[in-house]
Amino acid sequence: MGGMVSKAEVEKAIEEVRPYLQMDGGDVELVEIVDDVVKVRLKGACAHCPMAQLTLKTSIEGYLRRRVPGVKAVEAV
Repeated sequence: MGGMVSKAEVEKAIEEVRPYLQMDGGDVELVEIVDDVVKVRLKGACAHCPMAQLTLKTSIEGYLRRRVPGVKAVEAV
């Protein structure tokens, strides 16, 4: 079921990172949190960008793990 990660905290952190993605024509939305793994959907330019996985892991996951205690990983669905 669930872990300890706060959905509200994750949503706030995603809002903070979203403008950087939107500058390049992309976006990200929270889908769900399962066992402290944040599942997101990459949208816009991010959905088809060859660098999307790198952006997801280094930028989005790195930021969320620093910002929200308990986040284990971020995955695109």
